Amino acid sequence: MRTPLLDRRSFMKMAGAAWTATLAPSALYALERSDAVFASGFMARDGGFGVATLSEDGTIIDTVSLPARSHGMAYSAESGHTAAFARRPGTFALIFDTRRQAEPVTIHAGEGRHFFGHGSFSPDGRLLYASENDFDGSRGVIGLYDATDRYRRVGEFDTHGIGTHDMTVSDDGRMLVVANGGIETHPDFGRTKLNLDHMEPSLALIDAATGMLIERHAMPPALRQLSTRHVDIDGRGRVWFACQYEGPRNDLPPLAGHFAKGEDITFLELPAETTHGLANYVGAIAVNRSQGLVGLTSPKGGTAVTIDAATGRVIREDRIADAAGIAASRRGFTVSSYDGRFDDQRAGLSWDQHIVRFGKL
Repeated sequence: MRTPLLDRRSFMKMAGAAWTATLAPSALYALERSDAVFASGFMARDGGFGVATLSEDGTIIDTVSLPARSHGMAYSAESGHTAAFARRPGTFALIFDTRRQAEPVTIHAGEGRHFFGHGSFSPDGRLLYASENDFDGSRGVIGLYDATDRYRRVGEFDTHGIGTHDMTVSDDGRMLVVANGGIETHPDFGRTKLNLDHMEPSLALIDAATGMLIERHAMPPALRQLSTRHVDIDGRGRVWFACQYEGPRNDLPPLAGHFAKGEDITFLELPAETTHGLANYVGAIAVNRSQGLVGLTSPKGGTAVTIDAATGRVIREDRIADAAGIAASRRGFTVSSYDGRFDDQRAGLSWDQHIVRFGKL
């Protein structure tokens, strides 16, 4: 089942007249003129943190406060709920209702766990999956939270790897797609990477009903320092992944690729100048299904790259300082930056690493 597209009209209908009546005239005007709705975590000038809802042109529509810095987000078109996950090694996630029909709910990772900053809803909106670290066991897990019971933690699945970062769910809800970054961390050492000399990065497909491993793709021995970080799925069910390299700076390893269930992974053969521009660090990846595109951003390289999903050909490169989040839009991709840029608009705050679009494109 494909997640339904939520455009501006659908969003306003779902949010309801009571919520739209609370908006400032400028925010309501921007929302009425927008073709899509997005959300991103941010840090304000006063040092506070939150999540902002934005129109397509980058106008801030609404904000929700957070207790600390967030990282990635998940959205359910079925329930209208958005989850913002704490940045590693944070232990909170805040779930708010875009319809404003319920108060936000804050949940915490289980004992001996912390969030890795990412998660995803099941297609029916009844479960929230969260990437987590069993830090004493040195293994990644997917925490399971019951959205029908105030997001009570009801179990976990092993990710069959370590350093679990991003994850998503297949359109039919039967399979979890997990990027195990392969990097061991422990909250006693903050964000220090403890095993760069013997990393174990992999991509795993997991049965969403049982937690059983379907298949696992380890990085080749020569690329054991290529940390698999972020994933997205295209309209054919193909998984696209993006990596961050922890090896020598002068190396130019492949930084993105794709695979489908039952296939080996295939790395994108990007031009050397494109790979060099990504600075061995892809911070986010997004698929634009309707236009057949894949987008990559690199805050270290200050670039955003658009790729033809069918051919792997680079069709556009944009120099964007501190390029961070990326999400599908009618112009291909919307890109944010740490310095407050959201496409052509700038805000007096710093956007975090990721953008979520309310609905697929």
